[in-house]
Amino acid sequence: MTQPIHTKAKVDQNGTFAIVRLEGDITSASRDAVLGSYERLPPQIARVALDFSKVPYLNSSGIALVIQLVMEAQKTERRVAVFGLTPHFQKVFTMVGLTKYTSVHQDEAGAKAQLGV
Repeated sequence: MTQPIHTKAKVDQNGTFAIVRLEGDITSASRDAVLGSYERLPPQIARVALDFSKVPYLNSSGIALVIQLVMEAQKTERRVAVFGLTPHFQKVFTMVGLTKYTSVHQDEAGAKAQLGV
């Protein structure tokens, strides 16, 4: 059995926009990387893109973290876009209903365009 790849998050922000760049497997152990990086964003950030291009694995607990993040964004009226998901995880996001609350894009340019950046 292969060991999970520890999740890392790097935040790039510019004005009222931020990109949370996730790297590694996203599981229940990824709470600080996923939710923590989001919760630490300054209040002036109104638009957030989540970069999954370096995420090879996302289990049901990891998807629950993403759902929690998106629901929190809804409460604070932050707009969220997602990019870099594999085709499989694009389907999963659609199946669990995440696409009702966030837009899914192939690349960073598409996410930025959707968010008006």
